[in-house]
Amino acid sequence: MAGSGTGAPHIALLPSPGMGHLIPMAEFAKRLVHHHNFTVTFIIPTDGPPSAAYRQVLASLPTSISHIFLPPVDLSDVVPSHPRIETLISLTVVRSLPSLHNTIASLLASKNLAALFVDLFGTDAFDPAIDLGVSPYIFFPSTAMTLSLILHMPELDRSVTCEYRHMTDLVRIPGCIPIRGSDLFDPVQDRTDEAYKRIVHHAKRYPMAEGIIENSFMELEPGALKYLQSVEPGRPPVYAVRPLIKMDYEVDSSGSKIIEWLDGQPIGSVLFISFGSGGTLSFDQMTELAHGLESSQQRFLWVVRSPSLIPNSAYFSAQSQNDPLAYLPDGFLNRTSDRGLVVPNWAPQAQILSHGSTGGFMSHCGWNSILESVVYGVPIIAWPLYAEQKTNSIIVVEDVKVAVRPAGVGEGLVKRLEVATAVKALMEGEEGKKVRNRMRDLKDAAARAICVDGASTKAIAELAKKWRSSVKH
Repeated sequence: MAGSGTGAPHIALLPSPGMGHLIPMAEFAKRLVHHHNFTVTFIIPTDGPPSAAYRQVLASLPTSISHIFLPPVDLSDVVPSHPRIETLISLTVVRSLPSLHNTIASLLASKNLAALFVDLFGTDAFDPAIDLGVSPYIFFPSTAMTLSLILHMPELDRSVTCEYRHMTDLVRIPGCIPIRGSDLFDPVQDRTDEAYKRIVHHAKRYPMAEGIIENSFMELEPGALKYLQSVEPGRPPVYAVRPLIKMDYEVDSSGSKIIEWLDGQPIGSVLFISFGSGGTLSFDQMTELAHGLESSQQRFLWVVRSPSLIPNSAYFSAQSQNDPLAYLPDGFLNRTSDRGLVVPNWAPQAQILSHGSTGGFMSHCGWNSILESVVYGVPIIAWPLYAEQKTNSIIVVEDVKVAVRPAGVGEGLVKRLEVATAVKALMEGEEGKKVRNRMRDLKDAAARAICVDGASTKAIAELAKKWRSSVKH
């Protein structure tokens, strides 16, 4: 049953908490609105008040994109007391199903509702959608490699008896290069944890979807996407819909000062260092990174956050807990002031990566950050920290080879010599030239994918045509 309302075709989107999930979904919604004359409603399950940043993204969207916050659910009874985020997301959706059912029914009565999209941990929302006759889809904001892994997860769960990190054989994800079990994404690394059980639960429900939207493109992940887009019984069609990144950020006064500093640097000379909104280093690692940057003699722009592990915390108690720069080595800022800029907590990443002076990006390898690097053609120093970032780093380091990885990353403390070696290799070495040339080719491929006649543009147009024909006018 399609929507019984009147007007433009309508899509409902159900995102998980977290900016990394909301932003690509919001960009997808904007393309449906601007290029295909759809209207959109975000339906947002909650367990409490959303963050100011989350609300800000929603408030910035076009008027034809509305949002509804479902009544907050109570998760106080969840055990253990500090469950993984994947468990909390899944439970928030499950406990929101009654209000979600009512919201979908209301949209059906007033809109030409064509489909409900959930993201990777929201498949329990399929039940009210299917009950009401609304087509269920998955919006997958991460890599095609991770999507292939999740689709393969039930088979992996059946065939492997030990923890994946203890496997002696490499894990063979369909369509992808083999990887170590320890490089699989974090939620599957403890099979006794509720988060692992939730991942397998969702994986078994993926075939219920009528289609899966994948935020990638063929030249970036050719093996995984060729496999996913081949016809196989029981697997939904997969649509690669381009690198969906936010490109219309506003820059405040602090951001403007950063851009002014970049304006004064030589073309392609600056290494940008940022580990994402949730990425932190230990105090010891922060110290080694600082010394490595200093000895590399390269220009850099570093977004510093307070360390996660602080030895001898009494020493720092007198210093401002709100000043991440207080944890840098004594004299570091003065000694590097002629070639480095250190800023606390945040910087306008898209504007920095798109700036001509930026020649490299030391990144945690979050997928949004990788896509921004590709779109702007900036080669990467891969430093994965958590979630699926180790898997993502394999794509850019070992598969498409647009990144280098310092020796020791993921295996303990990365020493200053390894930091300096990786920085110099990327910014001035022969390896860096090869990586930079490959990234330039990938940037061109991304531009082709999202142009008027590009594969990603055609994929969205194909879906829009399908949904438009399914609704009552």
